[in-house]
Amino acid sequence: MKKHIYKILFFAAVMGTLFSCDVEEFSDLNNPESDAFGENLTRGDLQDLVGGVLYSSRVRLGTYYDDCGVIGREYWRFSSSDPRFTSDLLGGENAVLDNNTFYITNPWAARYRTVKNANLILGFLEGQDLSAQFSDAEINATRGLLQTFVAYELLLNLNLTYENGIRTDVADADNLGPIVSNSQALTDIRALLESGAANLNNGGAAFPFPLTSGFSGFDTPSSFLLANRAISARVAAYQGDMAAARNFLAGSFLNLDGSDLNTGIYHSFSLAATDLPNPMFFPMNATTAGARIMEPSFLEDAEAGDTRLSKVSERDEEITLDGLTGNFDVFIYPSQESPIAIIRNEELILLYAEANIESNPGEAVNALNIIRGAAGLDPYTGGTDPASLIDEMLTQRRYSLYAEGHRWIDVRRYGRLDQLPLARPEDDVFPQFPIPLTEGN
Repeated sequence: MKKHIYKILFFAAVMGTLFSCDVEEFSDLNNPESDAFGENLTRGDLQDLVGGVLYSSRVRLGTYYDDCGVIGREYWRFSSSDPRFTSDLLGGENAVLDNNTFYITNPWAARYRTVKNANLILGFLEGQDLSAQFSDAEINATRGLLQTFVAYELLLNLNLTYENGIRTDVADADNLGPIVSNSQALTDIRALLESGAANLNNGGAAFPFPLTSGFSGFDTPSSFLLANRAISARVAAYQGDMAAARNFLAGSFLNLDGSDLNTGIYHSFSLAATDLPNPMFFPMNATTAGARIMEPSFLEDAEAGDTRLSKVSERDEEITLDGLTGNFDVFIYPSQESPIAIIRNEELILLYAEANIESNPGEAVNALNIIRGAAGLDPYTGGTDPASLIDEMLTQRRYSLYAEGHRWIDVRRYGRLDQLPLARPEDDVFPQFPIPLTEGN
């Protein structure tokens, strides 16, 4: 009975924190409610704990995407109650990115909470004899999934702080490792994905817990391994290791027939009292109280007939805030229950094109034409030299992955931040966020 009371307290604390508007800490690793799981972890316990990881991985995602989307000049985030979306993030006059403000502290803390929760479970798996409850394969499968999630969450934080780095050695909450460079962090993340892949490969036929509908088709160790390899391909591309990216893609769910660009793994949302709604949803014609307004160049730079322009919707009337005026809403997610992609086939095809630009430009063109064809465009007729193909690849990524958190990262890794449009003379483009003040060094 005592253990079940601890369990209820643990998840009540977690849920209460997640629905709070303020940044607070999750239950400490040393608290009794978490220690109780280390005494006799049951199948029901594990299911609940993994469910907590899936839950916390969705917290503050809206802020993460707004950080990337606004600085990457995909859209403007209007919030009349908080001008920092249209001042700080856009680099307005005298603006700086504050290291103690919601736009970095909230997503940063949320991602590390998920890492902490996952590491907590990994510790439970190591700290006791579970042979009576789980097979070795089931333990391996669980480790592989959790290691993949830890790697992915670390990558999202690194996307924000970039050359300022992140902590990757955080398994021991009482002895955190140092903040490491972007290069070292990518190496560490890739190594963690490799460890996860090895565990998934030895994970047997099934996980000892269910996954959400967002993992449909990827809800066994062998099928989730394909998603692990897909994320690994993204990391390798960020490292500039295109040979490794091609190898990872070969082991992923990449499908070049163009029949379903949306196959992949997703965050699921619902309006249930114990769940979360999609944070990227705003209704069409929303007011300045809360709206995402397309940056005009998205339409201005587009090719005629591109069906991906349906990701924005013309408003009944234009809207203005802080000297920014627009008349198109971002409308990728039609409801509060729409899923958000973690990684999907359309990105994999574009990664495949990118990874072949130098080594096999003809294959890169073929992949780009799959994307163009799906968007209703004619085949590519430009140059096949690396510079021309990189231009085309980045253009296709801009429209295929619009408002999915990639544009800012893409132009940054190709040294093109100065090519992003500035709506106001005093605006600027920041390359990265500062490490949160609470982290210290």
